[in-house]
Amino acid sequence: MIYLCSLAHSKEKKHKNLAEKRLQWQQNYCQIIEYRMTELQITDELAQEACSELFTIQDWLRWTTTQFVNNGLFYGHGTDNAWDEAVSLVLPVLNLPLDTPKELLNARLTSSEKQHLMGYILARVNDRTPVPYLTNQAWFGGLPFYVDERVLVPRSPFAEMIKKQFAPWVTEPAKVTRILDMCTGSACIAIALAKAFDHAQVDAVDISFDALEVADINITEHMMQEQVFAIQSDVFSGVPGQKYDLIVANPPYVDAEDMSDLPQEFHHEPELGLASGEDGLDVTRVILQEAAEHLTDNGLLFVEVGNSMVHMDALYPNAPFTWLEFEHGGLGVFMISKQQLVEYFAD
Repeated sequence: MIYLCSLAHSKEKKHKNLAEKRLQWQQNYCQIIEYRMTELQITDELAQEACSELFTIQDWLRWTTTQFVNNGLFYGHGTDNAWDEAVSLVLPVLNLPLDTPKELLNARLTSSEKQHLMGYILARVNDRTPVPYLTNQAWFGGLPFYVDERVLVPRSPFAEMIKKQFAPWVTEPAKVTRILDMCTGSACIAIALAKAFDHAQVDAVDISFDALEVADINITEHMMQEQVFAIQSDVFSGVPGQKYDLIVANPPYVDAEDMSDLPQEFHHEPELGLASGEDGLDVTRVILQEAAEHLTDNGLLFVEVGNSMVHMDALYPNAPFTWLEFEHGGLGVFMISKQQLVEYFAD
């Protein structure tokens, strides 16, 4: 009997210890969460400490990477991890190429360079400004483009298709003489198209005058003034009667639910280039209804709708869309021919 009581007491004590440990773990976990919730910015003290104790480019790359991780940044504007994000910010701000030799990373920064660099890091972390808006440079299809907050940061999977000249659907690239880039933004897609189809005229249309100003900067920078033409247009309104062998459309396609959940970084981008109604397909509807009138007999339409592809089957049951697959990631891009458009919308 004494043995049983002793055993019961031992079990009770063991359970009590486990409960206490569990409670302590929960308290520690809550403290960690609270710490992370309150450390979503770089304080003045931390910035001053860094400027005082960091010396080389390598030091700053390491410290910047750590700050990006600690502050839970979102990577969706050219990189997908903290280290690459740090490299894409630190080196351009110091006017160094992204492929700077490793030996040079041991070079020390001056006090003024440290202060200058810190301003950009604070903007990335505390304001959540995407790196391309800070450096005014983004890459698309291996080409550099000027960007600012008047346009979206380029990130379309169309780059892969453009390099392939839209094979296998475009069988004779030399016969593609007129191309329309719908919702051009920075004109990155239009310029990449012009380089891939160097004998074709490319009309780059956008509803936003602000975006077209950025497009003109890039058209001039890439010396494409004789081949790429920026046109203000609400979908097809600015190109009446024009017909194209190829229409490439990257319209706004973020639905209302996704718009409400976007990371802070995306709020620096123009909403006009992102949101497109409850299901994200308001602009796409217009494109599909009117595209056939602007395609040549053998013309093809390519449209990117991203995550809103989930709404397409319900909206267009049995539509003959060909959904593209990408080797390097990407989804939500479909192709449809003029003949298929005419037949589908005739029913």
